[in-house]
Amino acid sequence: MTTFLILWVAFAPDLASVKAEPDLDKRSDLALANADQYIDAARHAWASGDIKAVESALNEIRQSVELSYDSLHQTRENPRHSKFYKRSEQKILSLLRRLKTLRDDIDVENRETVEAVMRRLQELHDLLLTDIMSKRKS
Repeated sequence: MTTFLILWVAFAPDLASVKAEPDLDKRSDLALANADQYIDAARHAWASGDIKAVESALNEIRQSVELSYDSLHQTRENPRHSKFYKRSEQKILSLLRRLKTLRDDIDVENRETVEAVMRRLQELHDLLLTDIMSKRKS
């Protein structure tokens, strides 16, 4: 199991390769896909008992979702008329559900790290919803 995790992390796309994507909308999607992969990595690390790897994966998840949000804002598109905003909002909601399941699987002493990431993702989700539902100021 541990060798699988090491091989997966070695060949998984990292955040630096996602940041290299010039298309901001695609960068946002890639960052969320990266976050999704790192939830799997966190689950495998927890199953193997590697708490440091779980914390590292959770940090990568938080950074990936923040990159996605920042990339969307850099597009300067109207969020009300952008499919990428809605797609990101839905994907973050899916990530939150997966993190909730991971949090429930982790013992009580180690849940705070997962809950901190969940709070940050919820903040970003709420900001995306606000952007989508409000009219953009001139």
